[in-house]
Amino acid sequence: MAAEVLQHLAPRSGGMYVDGTLGGGGHSEQLLEASAPDGRVLGIDRDPAALAAAGERLNRFGDRFHSVRGSFGNLAEILRQAGIGAIDGFLLDLGVSSHQLDSPERGFSFRTNGPLDMRMDPAAGESAAELVNRASEQELERIIRDYGEERWARKIATRIVAARSERAFTSTLELAELVERTIPRRFHEERIHPATRTFQALRMAVNSELEQVRQGVVAGIELLAPGGRLVVISFHSLEDRIVKQLFREAATGCVCPPRFPHCTCGRTPRGRLITGKPVIAGTEERSENPRARSAKLRALEKL
Repeated sequence: MAAEVLQHLAPRSGGMYVDGTLGGGGHSEQLLEASAPDGRVLGIDRDPAALAAAGERLNRFGDRFHSVRGSFGNLAEILRQAGIGAIDGFLLDLGVSSHQLDSPERGFSFRTNGPLDMRMDPAAGESAAELVNRASEQELERIIRDYGEERWARKIATRIVAARSERAFTSTLELAELVERTIPRRFHEERIHPATRTFQALRMAVNSELEQVRQGVVAGIELLAPGGRLVVISFHSLEDRIVKQLFREAATGCVCPPRFPHCTCGRTPRGRLITGKPVIAGTEERSENPRARSAKLRALEKL
C-alpha cells in the first residue's frame, strides 16, 4: 500500500519521519524520495538482517537516513537517545515481513523446515520452541485461541503437550504437521494452511506484538508535532482493534454527560481522524500480493 501510505502520511521537505517497521527499507525509501531535498527518516527494526539490508538500500541518501536496532514500542527512548524531539510522521507496517517468511532459518514459515524460532530479534527473548515446550496446556490454548482466533485451540494445545512429553519440538514442520493432523480434514480451508492461525498466534506471543502496538501508537500520538501524522497498516483484527480504539480516544474531546451545563472534564481532542473507515488495498494489489488482502490502513493527524 505504498501509494496510500504516502497519501496519508503526506511527507514534505524538511520533515522528520520515523519508519517504526523498517524491514527492507521500501517505505523509508519512498519517504526519503518524497521529502527531498532535506527530509529525514529514522528507521527502527528489531531484526539485524533487516537493518543491514535497508542500510545498503538507503545508503545513497547519506545522513538523511539513520537506523536503530530496537522496537517501535520504545519510541520515546529511541528518539531521546537520537536527540530527536517532535516528529512529523510515524509509520507502522505491522506483522512479519516477506523476507522473514522466506528465510527458513528464522522459523516463521510452516511451508519450509527450519528451527522453530519466530523471534524478530533472534538474540532476544524466548523462541517459539522454548514457549511451545514450556507453556502449560492452558496457556497454549489461550495463546492459540486469543491471538490466532483458532476454533481448535484446545485440541491443538492438548496434542502439543502430549507430543512434547515424548520429544521436544525443535522444527517448524514438526509443529505444522501436528496441527494439520489435529484439525479434522473436512475443516481444512482451501485458501490457508491449517497451521496458519497457530503459527500466527505463537509469533505474536513470542514478540509481544499486541503490547508493542499499544505502546507504539500511544507514544507516536504523544511525540507527533502539531500537524504530524501517524499511519498504521495492520493485518490482524486484534491489532486493528487496538489502533482503532486508541485513535478514537485521541480524537475524542469532552466526555461530560450531556446534562452538564459546562465541561468539567477539561478533555480536548489530541488528534483528528483522517480515515473514518480503514483504507484497504486496491483490487490489483490484492491480486498481485495475497498478503495485502487483509491489510487495513488507518491514519491520524495530531492537533
